[in-house]
Amino acid sequence: MDEAGEPGTLPGMKPFLKWVLAAAAVASVVVACSTVPITGRQQVNVFSQGEEAQLGLSSFSQMKKDQKTSTDAAATAMLLRVGKRIAAVAGPDMPNAQWEFVLFDSKEANAFCLPGGKVGVYAGILPITRDEAGLAVVLGHEIAHAVARHGGERMTKAMGLQLGGQLLGTYATAKGVSAQNILLLNTAYGIGSQVGVSLPHDRAQESEADRIGLTYMARAGYQPDAAVDFWKRFADFSRSSGGAGTPWFLRTHPLDEVRIKQIQAWLPEARAQFKPAQ
Repeated sequence: MDEAGEPGTLPGMKPFLKWVLAAAAVASVVVACSTVPITGRQQVNVFSQGEEAQLGLSSFSQMKKDQKTSTDAAATAMLLRVGKRIAAVAGPDMPNAQWEFVLFDSKEANAFCLPGGKVGVYAGILPITRDEAGLAVVLGHEIAHAVARHGGERMTKAMGLQLGGQLLGTYATAKGVSAQNILLLNTAYGIGSQVGVSLPHDRAQESEADRIGLTYMARAGYQPDAAVDFWKRFADFSRSSGGAGTPWFLRTHPLDEVRIKQIQAWLPEARAQFKPAQ
């Protein structure tokens, strides 16, 4: 605690930081403020949809060169079948998507959707999804990330935090702070921004993708209640593989029990959107 009563604040820095943060916030909102479909959340993103899509297309093309695709015809057919239905209902929220679904031959229990509609699923997650409804949970969640433009939003926030660190270092240097103290200040800023800003933001995005994904799978004709069963199975898998020991505040995803409770709370909203498959 310093003499001014503010922990970790250099003398005279507080007004300066307030001005910088206010100016950055106003500029960001003016440049790129948009609304996330379904949740209605306002977000700031300095990247255009075209820029995000180009990054996604480039990355996916490279991944297909670097990673082996599955030869399991039945599993691939299921992925394409479920993917097509989810893409059909998500399409209006991402009209310029170039949809592509690829099953990668990997034991990793994971999946992703890159900007532009490029979806990758690792075969290792299929024993946990078990059926089409379980796979719809995963695809709805991953496609929701792309529709909500979470990737560009994360890059925007990372750029802002990097700028904040640079401004902090410049200001401290101008005030004659020693190199050792600047190093300590930068370290504290890095840890604080990670634990206090980046990780909570990541967890919030994961929860938002869960909520949007529930709506997509329901509109596509899959019972949203299947999401609770899937995430319970995934929680069991996570515990058995040693992935449940990280403290909650260091996680990029919500705790399994928190995630399941949130989904249960959103189920009435999703059930209202359920439309049986034709």
